[in-house]
Formats: sequence, structure tokens, C-alpha cells
Amino acid sequence: MFFNWLKRYMPRGIYGRAALILLLPVVFLQLVVTVIFAQRHFEGVTSQMTATVLREIALVLSTLEPGDIPAAQDAVFAQVTDTLSMSVAEVPEGAVPRDHIWVWYDYSGRVFAARLEANLPGFRSVDLGENGRVTVYLRHEGRNLALGFDRRRISAANPHQMFVYTLFFGVIITIIASLYLRNQLRPIKRLARAAEAFGRGRHEPFSPAGAVEVRAAGNAFVDMRNRIERQIEQRTLMLSGVSHDLRTPLTRMRLGLSMLDEEDAAPLREDVDDMQRMLDEFLDFAKGTSEGEPEPIDPHALVQRIVGDAQRAGRDVTLRPAEGEGSGKVKLRETAFRRAVDNLLSNAVRYGSRAEVSVLLTARTLRVRVEDDGPGIPEDRRSEAIRPFSRLDPARNQDRGGGVGLGLAIATDIARAHGGVLRLGRSERLGGLQADIVIGR
Repeated sequence: MFFNWLKRYMPRGIYGRAALILLLPVVFLQLVVTVIFAQRHFEGVTSQMTATVLREIALVLSTLEPGDIPAAQDAVFAQVTDTLSMSVAEVPEGAVPRDHIWVWYDYSGRVFAARLEANLPGFRSVDLGENGRVTVYLRHEGRNLALGFDRRRISAANPHQMFVYTLFFGVIITIIASLYLRNQLRPIKRLARAAEAFGRGRHEPFSPAGAVEVRAAGNAFVDMRNRIERQIEQRTLMLSGVSHDLRTPLTRMRLGLSMLDEEDAAPLREDVDDMQRMLDEFLDFAKGTSEGEPEPIDPHALVQRIVGDAQRAGRDVTLRPAEGEGSGKVKLRETAFRRAVDNLLSNAVRYGSRAEVSVLLTARTLRVRVEDDGPGIPEDRRSEAIRPFSRLDPARNQDRGGGVGLGLAIATDIARAHGGVLRLGRSERLGGLQADIVIGR
């Protein structure tokens, strides 16, 4: 619960999260090594070198005679300063800096200044500029002295090598680990693509690979896919066989009714037609989305043909342009998608007087909307309406046509097979039912 706010900033992909798990320990280890090296090794070396410089400064000051600096350059003083490569000069009060002069990243300079303040009597300030020289200002026997010497006397020669080596080998190890990680995650991505394709009704070839756990998940997916495909095939064969067998007695009944008087045969012929229509719905539901493979199709042209066929059949259906409808092609099973839209149109004109169809195509989704002016479906019963063999008498007027409650179920099944969804709502334009087939591109 405490780290919930952190989830918004974490990578969403498995590769990004795995890379983060890999990089965090490496970066943390480098920081720890850097801090330990700076505090223990680098600071210790600087302190030792500073102690040596303090002894040299004390030696120079001990050989310095009273009086002006030029007059004090006797042989002993000159020999000491030349041996130590240290210059000594007397400066006026105004030339002595009040504060230390250094750059912000000069860690050894800060250690050096702290040691001088603690161990050098009369210390005033120090100039640690970037010119490779160090100038120490101090007060000695009433005079302001400036002692200069090489910066290498107080700093390690190559302190950056440790950081360079740590960073270099850290980058190398990270690259190698990233390549290995990418190879390990490739089977997971293939499994995700195969599962997504199967959810959209496509059979993408997939063979389990990778680590033992990934192979186990891949084998489980393959077995599940095979069982589902066998179940769908058995359902299709069963319903198709039942529908086919029932057509023979229906044909005999039609022949028998043709021998009767028209007045007596008319009610029975309507019952036979209702049974035939029910069988057709059973067969459509059994076929599901098994017809054909997805192909790039222009949804505007397809829906325009569906509306044209409905108008020729005498249905009051119009095609209304959608705001920002877009253009392009979407991979669809034409026969199945036509059946889904046609079922929505049949329901719309069956329970209402007219219907309107619109197509909205964006960069990410396809939406086909069918609206009618019928009574609609209550919000609390919309989930029940898309179930197979569900008929909502209070929501729909069943006197205007027979059915077995498979129209919306077929449309829902086809939308799901395309990786989409069927959404039911209330039409703001016509006041009836609003049915949207939304499919991701």
C-alpha cells in the first residue's frame, strides 16, 4: 500500500521491468563502491599526503629567518625550498583571500583544507585553482606568507581510474545481461502474440521454447488451444447435424401443407417458417466465426453493401456518416462480420420502425453503430440480453416476429472473435437501442 504511488512511474512492459530489476542492483553497487572508495581509500590517501606536506611546510618555516623574505634566502633556506619544490613569498594583507578557492567537485581539496585548519598554526586560506598549483596563505611571525607547490603533492595521481573502471565494466555487464535477458523474454512475447491471435480468432503457429517455466506455460497454452478448438468443432458439427436433420421433416411438412386448402394451411405454414428461421439461427450460431480467414477490408464499403441489401429487402435502414469517420482497412472475416451487422439490423427493424447505421474508423479502433427507435433494453438486463437463447419480453415486443434469442449472442461472439466487444446502450438520436461493435485495429 505504501508503494502504490510508485507504480505510476514503473515500466509497464515485462522487458522494461526486468531491465529495471537488472540495472538497479548494478547502479546501487557502483554507488556503494564509489562512496566507500571516496570516504575510505581516497580520503585516507589525501590525508596521508597532506600530513607529508604539513611536515614540509614546518621544515620551510623553521629555516625561515626573521626579516624580509629576499634577505632571508640563505643557503640552507634555498636548499630546502629547492629540494621540496616549494616557493615562499610575502604578500600584503589585501592579497590574502578571505575564503578558500576551489571548484565544487574538488573532494581532495576539501580534505586538504580541513587538515590545514586543524594542524597548521596561523593558517588563513588556500587557493586550489585549476592551474595545477596550490597556494597556502598563513600568518607567520607577523608576516603574511604564500607557500606554493604542485597540486600532485596532495592529490592521488589517477583517482578517476577506479570510477572509470567501475563505470566501464558496469556498462559492459549491463549490455551482456540485456542481450541475454532479451533472448529469455522472446519466448514470452511469442506466447503473448499467439494468445492474442487466438483470442482474435486466428491460429498463429507456436512452439514452446525458452526456460523450463516458459516451456510449461507454452505447452499449457497449446493444450488449452487444442481443447477449445476441438470443443468448437464438436459444437459446430452437433448443431449443424441437428439443423440439417430437421430440414428433411420440415420439407415434408411443406409438401403436405401444399396439398391443403390455403385458408387451413396458412397458420401451419407460418409455424413452419418460424421453425425454419429458428433452424437458420441455430446454424448461424453453430458456424460462429469459423468461416474464412481475416482479410484487409474497407469497413465503410462493407457496411454500405450491408445497408444496401437491407434496403432492397424492404427494411427502413439508413447509413449515417459519423463525425471524424476516418478511412483505411481492417482485418475482418467478411462473412462473419456481415452476419453480425445484419443481425443487429434485423433486431433494430423488428422491434422498431427504422434503424440508422454509422461507421467510425480511428487509428486504433473500428466502431459500427446500429441505432433504432424501439423500446430499447433496460440497463440492468443488457448483460442478460447477449446470452444465447435469452428473450426479453418486457424489453422487446415478441409479437412482431419469432426468434430464439441468438441475434445478439451471435453478434457478441463474432465481435469477441475479432478481438472486440459488443456494447449496448440507449440511442440519444432515436431513443431506442444503441448497439456498438468495437474492434481494435
